[in-house]
Amino acid sequence: MNIAAHAPRFSHRLTWCIIVFIVGIVVACATLPDVGYLQAREAAPASAPTIVNAHGELAQGKKQALLNNLEDKTGASDILTKHVAVEEAISGAPLVAGNKVVLLDDGPITMRAMMNAIRAARDHINLETYIFEDDEVGRALADLLIEKQAAGVRVNLIYDSAGTIDTAREFFGRLRAAGVSTLEFNPVNPLHTGGDWELNQRDHRKLLVVDGRIAFTGGVNISKVYGKSSFLKSRRQAPPKDAKEAAWRDTHMQIEGPAVAEFQKLFLETWRRKTGRPPGDAHYFPPLTAQGTALVRAIGSTPEHADYTIYKTYVSALANADKTAHLTTAYFVPDRQILRAMQDAARRGVDVSIVFPSFTDVGMILYAGRAYYDELLEAGIKIYERKDAMLHAKTAVIDGVWSTIGSTNLDMRSFLHNDEINAVVLDAEFAGRMEALFQRDLRESSEITREQWSRRGPVERIKEWAVQLFSYWL
Repeated sequence: MNIAAHAPRFSHRLTWCIIVFIVGIVVACATLPDVGYLQAREAAPASAPTIVNAHGELAQGKKQALLNNLEDKTGASDILTKHVAVEEAISGAPLVAGNKVVLLDDGPITMRAMMNAIRAARDHINLETYIFEDDEVGRALADLLIEKQAAGVRVNLIYDSAGTIDTAREFFGRLRAAGVSTLEFNPVNPLHTGGDWELNQRDHRKLLVVDGRIAFTGGVNISKVYGKSSFLKSRRQAPPKDAKEAAWRDTHMQIEGPAVAEFQKLFLETWRRKTGRPPGDAHYFPPLTAQGTALVRAIGSTPEHADYTIYKTYVSALANADKTAHLTTAYFVPDRQILRAMQDAARRGVDVSIVFPSFTDVGMILYAGRAYYDELLEAGIKIYERKDAMLHAKTAVIDGVWSTIGSTNLDMRSFLHNDEINAVVLDAEFAGRMEALFQRDLRESSEITREQWSRRGPVERIKEWAVQLFSYWL
């Protein structure tokens, strides 16, 4: 999510936004690299991607059989013939075979699944989150972490300083006093940092790894806003007025199998990068066996490496879409290359459809996204706005075979300034579940047509124009 998010006390968040805005004006604006080469569909097909399982790299024949099986189920797609290998070159991460992937399509089911996994932990718990609120959900999880630490399970926690700006320091002090190892990512207070003060770089990842055998990732933070379902509502219930009243619509996923080790590496790399040492001893990499049939790639992106991994992955995936590209995003402040990839896909006949929020926790973000509606609609992209729930999901499903769930919004902050994490899944069955969830969101959304959008009033147009002037810093 963007800098100010989820906050029940919006004044603190507004203060934080103002601080970052001022800092952003003082320092030079970072820019995204030219990735026009990723949009060259006429380029020769890439070589076959690396695919590994629990025993090492698959032989060429087995590798090709897996890809052929996917193609048989979904039809020929440049996602499979070109993008998948390009994605490996972008990320440096292999495709990992033999995984069980479970779609967690709302906040309550996600929190239950994560709490159950933590209760069953026997060796270690690694949790990385942007927001960890001191509310009924946060306290229940904190109590459970303390309980597991007392039982001899090593607990390591990374939390973002800006994301937890409304959470009392005593909340984390209680965890530390109980023996939980904690890392405050890039402290807002410069007196608390041990090195360079990198105020604008945030850890926006949401990752839980338990015993090195089960991983969770997606868009769900630790907050009571996920306490009620975004799909269940009474007919007599009035539509929510704002994000504080609404249920939050988010998407998470659970992974078991050899790919869990790749997510574990991302957690441990962040810990080492920020502390200069590994976390305390635990059995972080147990032997893993196949649990399912899905191919999974773990993708992490950090501005410290200037790799722009997830940004490049999105551009390439859109450039190689052949049939459908269905996306959900909570915050939309794209650069011209992402826009071009979407527009080019739509103009060559791909069904590009995007679900946006109809209201949000930061009003400026809403207008920043709407400022691009004219361009999207003109290219033939279908736009929908989710009703009755605060949309916070960040997902895509392309050509019925390639899916991604993660923490990354389609905005400049995610691409340039945040540590982000996404899971990419190649699996027709999982893509089918993702597509069904997308269609479910469409039924809860209103379509924005060109005719309708052209009739919006001058006040709305002025807001869109004004917000665009400083959208880079949102």
